Amino acid sequence: MGWIEVRTYELTPGGGEPLTRLFQGEVAPLLARWGHDVVHAGVSPHDPDSFILVRRYESEADRRTRQDAFYGSEDWRGGPRTAMLALIRSYTSGVMPMSDETLAAWRRELAGEAG
Repeated sequence: MGWIEVRTYELTPGGGEPLTRLFQGEVAPLLARWGHDVVHAGVSPHDPDSFILVRRYESEADRRTRQDAFYGSEDWRGGPRTAMLALIRSYTSGVMPMSDETLAAWRRELAGEAG
């Protein structure tokens, strides 16, 4: 069993494409180096100015610890933070437990693979 965080970003008008490039080129590799398991990230199918980031953690405490370390790091603060924040109007997060089996099925679905 793990914990899933679903973060949705409301972007500035036209922000979907530049945020996607920034995320893929800089943010995702940085999150991986800091031990974050990114399950999915991308523009929402319902709105080109909405971006979704889904991450998995071992526990709620693991989520808090990893995010505090990452968002307080010089890698983030001196890296893509300013450029990313310039594209975001607001964001919200939801956190929920999820079984490993459900998560594996979800990853396959997001990757477009048959279940």
